[in-house]
Amino acid sequence: MHWVRPHNRVVTGISPMTGTGTYPYPLGMGRSTTMSDANVRIPEEAKDRLAAIAAAEGLSLRAYLARLAETLLTPAERAERAEKALAALKEWNGYAPTAAEEQDLDSELDRRLAQVTSQ
Repeated sequence: MHWVRPHNRVVTGISPMTGTGTYPYPLGMGRSTTMSDANVRIPEEAKDRLAAIAAAEGLSLRAYLARLAETLLTPAERAERAEKALAALKEWNGYAPTAAEEQDLDSELDRRLAQVTSQ
């Protein structure tokens, strides 16, 4: 199954609560077979959009958010993947950019993305 993750994934006002029960992940997905209840306060429009996206994929909002949480990386996980990718590139073809070169490349990518999104 292929799906596109939304670019803006900021959810504010998360208030974990001790659940009164546990609910299985759909199809046994995830690191755990259970999850607890949580209250998440987001704008109504955001909830409606997430629910529509979930429904279009044949999922409940709960199942969609559980799947989304499993696919997102923490900053530490992203840094670890980047480090591994750089090590693989260096081993494969000797590519080892300096911090300044990385910053220049990041700036160029940001410039190009801004140019494309403003069109």
